[in-house]
Formats: sequence, C-alpha cells, structure tokens
Amino acid sequence: MTPTPSNQTGPTILLIATSRGLGLAMAEEFLKKSWNVVGTVRAGSGRTKLHDLADHFQGRLEIETLDICEQYQVEALRQRLSGRVFDMLFVNAGIGIHDNIVDVTTDEFIRIMLTNALCPMRVVESLQGLVSENGLIGVMSSGQGSIANNVNGMHELYRGSKSALNQFMRSYAARNSGSPRAMVLMAPGWVRTELGGPDARLSIEESVPNLVNVLLKKQGNPGLEYLDYLGRTVPW
Repeated sequence: MTPTPSNQTGPTILLIATSRGLGLAMAEEFLKKSWNVVGTVRAGSGRTKLHDLADHFQGRLEIETLDICEQYQVEALRQRLSGRVFDMLFVNAGIGIHDNIVDVTTDEFIRIMLTNALCPMRVVESLQGLVSENGLIGVMSSGQGSIANNVNGMHELYRGSKSALNQFMRSYAARNSGSPRAMVLMAPGWVRTELGGPDARLSIEESVPNLVNVLLKKQGNPGLEYLDYLGRTVPW
C-alpha cells in the first residue's frame, strides 16, 4: 500500500482493478485530467505498470491491494479508507470465457458469475459510503450484456454474467432511487486487451479516453444509465 498523499487537491476516483488493461488505462487517463486516483491490484501481483504510473504521477496515485472475490479484503479496504470521500467509485474487475453454455463446467459457471456479477456488486454495496452524495458509482459492463442486442449467441456465459450484473445494478439503482448520485454501467467496446484478444476492433487508445469523457459528462446527472464508450445508450 502506498502512503496517503497529504497535499492532494482536486477530485479523486477509487478505481477497482487497475493493474493492467482497461483499468490501467483508465487510471492514466484520469491522472492526465488532473484527477487523483486510488487504484487496486491483487496481492502478489508484484510490481505492475500501475506502480510505474505512481512513480510518474508522484503524490497523486495511491495503490491498494484487493481481490474483489474475498469479501474480508473488501471490508478491510473500506476500513483503511474510512473518513475519505471520493468523487467516483468505478469497479472494473471481470474475467472472460469463450465457451457456449453447453460446454461450461459448473466450477467455471460459478467462477465467472462470482467474479463478473456478484463480487462487483458486493464492492459497490460495501464502498458506497465512501462516495460523495453527489458523486458517481460506475461498473464496467459490456455490450454483450445487452439481451436486446444478442442476435448471434456465442460467449454465452460471459454474456450471461454481464446481463446478471446489469440486472443487479438496476436493482441497486431502484433501491436507491432517491439518491442524487449518478450511476452508470459502461460498455467499453470490443478492445484489444488480454480479455478482448488481438482481433478486437478497438485499441485501448480509441476506447478509454472516450469512456472517461463519458463518465465525466455523466457526473451530476442522477440515476442509472447503460452507456457505451461514445456515450450512446445500450439497450437492456
């Protein structure tokens, strides 16, 4: 854990899962926009590119350890950050699998559903008290979570996990319908990351800066939206 800077000014985002891929790129983009970032990596990750970012943006990036599927770690993080107020909480964590549902083992089903649907919502429920009353709570979804847009099948377990996440977040928003907070499910597009693969349509540079701009624009607009990286509404 890096020490808490004592001279931070400006807004701060608590960004979950930032050691690589989209999360790492989001951390860098927010830092470039003069935000402060508290980013998480899993214990045992060693030195990551996020640590290199922390060296470059000295005093503005803190690194915490967290495995979102270990609830005791989520609670420990909440305790460590107690008394802090964040302008945004964004949960980026998720894993993929390309099998169709008929080929998936029970263990794979449980692992994907836990990591992509249940655990992100546990993070939101546990850490929501750290977000300012007019702040933003966001979760990384996927366009493949759209039921209306599913005309090809394929990647069925991944699709199902993101659809479940969307439903859970929609229920969360309904339970908090009077909240002034903005809430968003983000679809980053098909991006060339370890998860998206080398044949994906978008580079990180084409997705993430736009995605961050969408989040910034969503600030101050209460209620839940399901948006893509260009700010377009994704059908449920």
